[in-house]
Amino acid sequence: MTMQTSGFISKEEFRGSGIGVIFMAFFGTLWAGIGVKGLQGWGFPYVELAVIITGIIIVIGGISLIHASQKMPDQVSEKGTRHLKRIGFRFNMVFIAEGVLIGATVAICNAINQTDLIPGVIAIIVGIHFLPLASLFQIKLYYVTGSLLCLLALITLLVIPRTVMFGEQHIIAQLSLLGFGCALILWTTGIILWINVKNARGLSLDQLHNEDHQG
Repeated sequence: MTMQTSGFISKEEFRGSGIGVIFMAFFGTLWAGIGVKGLQGWGFPYVELAVIITGIIIVIGGISLIHASQKMPDQVSEKGTRHLKRIGFRFNMVFIAEGVLIGATVAICNAINQTDLIPGVIAIIVGIHFLPLASLFQIKLYYVTGSLLCLLALITLLVIPRTVMFGEQHIIAQLSLLGFGCALILWTTGIILWINVKNARGLSLDQLHNEDHQG
């Protein structure tokens, strides 16, 4: 998805960051959809439009990074290629483990008739999966993202009532808070990655420009 963005940034790091931003946009929008479901029709269609527009804007940001990476020179050595393959393998393992845990959560909660717990537990699993990715990609931001997702899920499960009345509208408060909260965390992460990578590339280009003049 993304890699360390300090100092010079390579074509592969730039492209990987773009993919990471798209991931944040896509899954953030899915979580926002859960939040919309919890509103039970309140705010229609303005909330839905805001969710869709936000997701599209962040996706465009990720695509712009991928497009820009295509204009950058290939700089990966054979050793670097092996390193990228190891990172890809570990990322796939984390992603598979996340999927297996989510599948098990759904099965167990359905079996014990506790389906209301499914979104919260999934949010905790998603949050935890960011922790090894933070180390793998050397992105400290992922520690914050993962921790916030877990904290939000715990607060939702332990503190927030399942339903509330908003005026005359019946709202599933847990779904709304969890869905929109997770969306906000993921979208914000995507935007920060987008900005950081663009700034890192600008810094790299300035350094190269200065070195050319000095040479």
